[in-house]
Formats: sequence, structure tokens, C-alpha cells
Amino acid sequence: MPKTVDREEQRRQIGAALLQLVAERGLDEVSVRTVAAATGRSPGAVQKYFRTKDEMLTFAAELAGERVESRMAEVDTTLPLRQALRDLILTTLPLDAERRAEATAQLAFAVHAAHHPRLAAIRRQVDQDIREALATWLESAGHEAHASVVADAVIALSDGLALRMLYSPQEHEHLLRVLDQALLTLIPGHDTAPHLRE
Repeated sequence: MPKTVDREEQRRQIGAALLQLVAERGLDEVSVRTVAAATGRSPGAVQKYFRTKDEMLTFAAELAGERVESRMAEVDTTLPLRQALRDLILTTLPLDAERRAEATAQLAFAVHAAHHPRLAAIRRQVDQDIREALATWLESAGHEAHASVVADAVIALSDGLALRMLYSPQEHEHLLRVLDQALLTLIPGHDTAPHLRE
């Protein structure tokens, strides 16, 4: 019998290899040929799933966003608000090899998106999804008047800290203290434990 190929799984394997390649060597090194080599496939085999480099980049950007959202969904949102926000932000920071690779790829995609509308649209959608979930959660904690602003501030804080940690890994401890101080400013004296809507 012919072997059944899970097309989506093959696409995800190629996308994961592309993310790793971006993290290790930068976006300029990504091509159908280099991704094929990284996955042990021929360029023709990769092109069965992605016709162009841009198609691969678009899929990999979606995969990177999905990974971040999946990790955020695992955070215990029954904790006090400030602690839960801290834990959510930590899921996005390059504090281990896996998150560093993802943050490096995310930064490369963000720069690339400045000139590629499709990638920019994907990044805006991920931000919008996260913003809406955070705002709903903050509203449940009594921050109705400023929920959207605080949600945007949390996203900006996450993005800025991730960038600093990528090029200044020796500052991790200092930047985590900065995170704690910023959260005290954003959420002063708030220790209740609202539930983030699924």
C-alpha cells in the first residue's frame, strides 16, 4: 500500500525548520534550497508544500504566533493579576534556547513585515488576538476604563524586553527587575485573581 502523507504535518515540519534556520543564521539565509537541506528533503520536495519562499515565510510566521499563543494559554490565570501578567510576559521572553530561537525569528519577521504586507497582516492579527484576550481579562478585574491601553502596554513591554534580551543577554536579571517595576506601575496594589476567558 502507498504510504499516507500527512500534508499538514509535513508543512509544520518545514515551518519549524525554517524558524530554526532564521534563529541560527538570519532571514537572509532562508531559501527553498536551504530549508530543504535543513529538513533532509530536495528543493522539489519542499515545493510540493510551498511554491515560494514567501509562502514558507508566511506559514512559519503563523506557526511562530501559534506557539506563543499556545504557551500563553498554559499560564495559570487564577493567580493574582500582576503575577499572572508577569507569567504571560515570561512566555514570550528569550530566557531559554527554545524561546530565544523563537524570539529571534519573531524579530526577523517583524523587520521583514515592514516591507511585506502579508507578514505585517499576520503579525497584526496575532497582536489583536492577544490584545482582545488581555483586555477582556483586565475588564474582569475592574480595569474597564483602561483595559485596552494596559493590554497594549503589556504587548509593548513584552516586545521591548524580548528585543533587549536578544542583544544583551547579560542583562536578563536587570530586565526582569524592570519588568516587575513596570507591572507595579501598570497594576498598582492589585492582588485579586481574575480568570482569563478561554
